Amino acid sequence: MLRCAVLDDYQGVALGLADWSRVRATSFRGHFTGRDELVAALHDYEIVVAMRERTPLPAEVLDRLPNLRLLITTGMRNAAIDLDAARARGVTVCGTGSSSTPPVELTWALILGLTRHLVPEATALRAGGPWQSTLGTDLHGRTLGLLGLGKIGSRMAEIGRAFGMDVVAWSRNLTQERTDALGVRLAPGKDALLAEADIVSVHLVLSERTRGLIGERELSLMRPDAYLVNTSRAAIVDQEALAAALQAGRIAGAGLDVFETEPLPPGHELRTLPNVLATPHLGYVTELNYRTYFREAVEDIDAFLAGAPIRRLA
Repeated sequence: MLRCAVLDDYQGVALGLADWSRVRATSFRGHFTGRDELVAALHDYEIVVAMRERTPLPAEVLDRLPNLRLLITTGMRNAAIDLDAARARGVTVCGTGSSSTPPVELTWALILGLTRHLVPEATALRAGGPWQSTLGTDLHGRTLGLLGLGKIGSRMAEIGRAFGMDVVAWSRNLTQERTDALGVRLAPGKDALLAEADIVSVHLVLSERTRGLIGERELSLMRPDAYLVNTSRAAIVDQEALAAALQAGRIAGAGLDVFETEPLPPGHELRTLPNVLATPHLGYVTELNYRTYFREAVEDIDAFLAGAPIRRLA
């Protein structure tokens, strides 16, 4: 019976959400921060299940795992796995389904939390503080700017319109035909969107073209009463430039679910800035998504053992 390691099972739920009886499965709840520690823990395992991009698996790590035969990522895209290196050393890489609905829901939770100041108001209520101390920002009639109009972005547009918002979108390859079909305005450019939007929400895939897409210059185009929300990939927004803009009050606030380093180090300024509403990468963390991840991970294992791998990435 092959040994299977399930990485970054923070909530300790993986083994209870699927039938792992065909392998000897071990769940690792803690996050491995060092490569030596990771390699030592995984050395004897033939199968590894990675939770999204929480643990990088570059060529250097894969080369030090001589027993590894099957690597499974939750979802069908994982930039933290070196697929070429896996392919070169004969490691099969497979994926699972992943719903885009939970990230949409969390993005709107961040938007509503920011614009209605839910955390400070709820905290004050619990502490017996002032009864009403902020003025909320209306969504109706405001402009929602979407960077990206794919599966998640298009759903964001639909909900924004339901709130009565004017929705404008931009990405490098976005067409008028696509925006017209969704009842969305096509921004003439990224800069125009940033200057106009009351809320800017990022929904792009991280690539060399989108890395650092929003930096100091781009943030300076936003109005001081505008909010930035990023539930996509941290590297799309320059984290240092964002922190500086927030500290200086050049934008009203930010809703963040993704960070350059995860878990976010204790004492990091994004943990403490009063105009930041931050969550620990919860976008995809829901019961139904997790059931899909681990059920399909087991299906991947069964198919591999039968000699006919499914949902292959490499």
